[in-house]
Amino acid sequence: MSSILKKDISRRSVLASASAFGAASLAFPNMAISADGSVLTVRSYSDLQILDPAFWLSLPEADIIKSIFAPLVDNTPGDEWGWRPVAVSSIEQLDDLTVAFTLRDNIGFTDGYGQMTAEDVKFSIERIVDPENESPYAGDWSALKEVEVKDKLSGLIHLKNKFVPLWTTTLPTAASCVVSQKAVEELGGKIGTEAVAQSGPYLLSEWVPKQKTVLKRNPDWAYEPGGFEEIHILPIEDPATAELGFEAGDLDYTWTAVSSLPRLKENPPAGSVVEEKPSLAYVWLGINQDNEALKDVRIRRAIQHAIDRETVVDAAYFGAAAVANGIIAPGLPGNRDGVTYDYDPDKARALLEEAGATNLFVTLDILNQSERLTAAQVIQANLADVGVQCEIKQNDSGTFWTLGSKDGDYFMNLQLVLSRFSMNPDPSWATVWFTPEQVGVWNWERFDNAEYKALHEEGLVESDPAKRDEIYKKMQALMDESGSYVFLTHEVVGLIHKDTIDPGLKPNGEPLLPLFRPA
Repeated sequence: MSSILKKDISRRSVLASASAFGAASLAFPNMAISADGSVLTVRSYSDLQILDPAFWLSLPEADIIKSIFAPLVDNTPGDEWGWRPVAVSSIEQLDDLTVAFTLRDNIGFTDGYGQMTAEDVKFSIERIVDPENESPYAGDWSALKEVEVKDKLSGLIHLKNKFVPLWTTTLPTAASCVVSQKAVEELGGKIGTEAVAQSGPYLLSEWVPKQKTVLKRNPDWAYEPGGFEEIHILPIEDPATAELGFEAGDLDYTWTAVSSLPRLKENPPAGSVVEEKPSLAYVWLGINQDNEALKDVRIRRAIQHAIDRETVVDAAYFGAAAVANGIIAPGLPGNRDGVTYDYDPDKARALLEEAGATNLFVTLDILNQSERLTAAQVIQANLADVGVQCEIKQNDSGTFWTLGSKDGDYFMNLQLVLSRFSMNPDPSWATVWFTPEQVGVWNWERFDNAEYKALHEEGLVESDPAKRDEIYKKMQALMDESGSYVFLTHEVVGLIHKDTIDPGLKPNGEPLLPLFRPA
């Protein structure tokens, strides 16, 4: 069954992708790198929805935010995780609870908002942890006590307690981006899609919804300039569509479908470089435990046992990705070698019968991508095998990333959802999204476990790798026991770029847009 399914899906998705990119090509002819090398065109898997460092929704937005609102520090490119100064001339951890920083002295905000100051740093960081703002990234600064302003350009970041992930998942992310206090307050406390008071090496100069975002070099940025005069970002949700666009010459850089990697590596397009990077991301099937039809844990556990994870991953990724056993990738404390449930259709049927769940009908929401659809169709077939009917609901990115939000009207109707989260190189950045505070934010399974929360807090201050490993493995076991998670894969990261560019990439292949250069 799985081999037939893979062939079927591959053919259908390619045909659909060809049609979709045909329309995109007509809308944006000759968008690739210009003859003089001044314009770079890259693919994003989702469109811009918000530009606020405290409220971004998807990784491509964070990439843009860090380009136009200077962070204190950002990641270094290459194969090792590290950081480099951006908005600071110096930054140093004085002790477990104190970080001293000094801003560069000539970073200005656009639109007449003046010079970036330490007061802006204080405002930018403290607004993320302010409970009234309900930032989903409050956990990045959960150890913050206060930011003390020493003078116009320098200050101290005071922590309440030791915070192990500070230099891996907080400072080199959008959580350290500096915004103008005056501008944000004039906007009513939140930045939308209008870029006001920008400060980074690039400026957002144009946004055409669902078509393109254009970044231009900031002429007032006095430090290392971006490698291209303009960066054009095209939102193309399906990676197979993006691959066709690259081969047609309409893109200079794109992530690829994981399932395409074997083909592309064996036969790369002329003038291209194909790369495979280890992924920290995780893909899983989530089950909303507060949905009326799924409140009985026996039903959720039946779904866990009904899913043949190996077949799902093999069908979706054509053997290019391995099955995952949790949310924490290999190489990080907490990576597991197994789960506490297994593929057992007979056990699934017995649990459903015990729970009285006859003629059960569920919906499965997915992002509109070919790999997600293939995985969903295998899950659908697995569920049918144990007597559960499943309707697959495909969503564009603008809809998908709000499905489980408590601010919407769908979160209690959400039943099954196939999700992928990007990661930073610390296990706490995987576990934080499933704490009780994230229910109705990013915790769409509505998993609410006090022991899990306590273990998460413990992991943030524990620096012993062996003890951290034990903590995070126990947390994932609690997720197993809830019946709300079926862990699928960490994927791998496939990317392809023209040999005329030198992409600035994190070790996991994520882009650092200001660091892309002509080769």
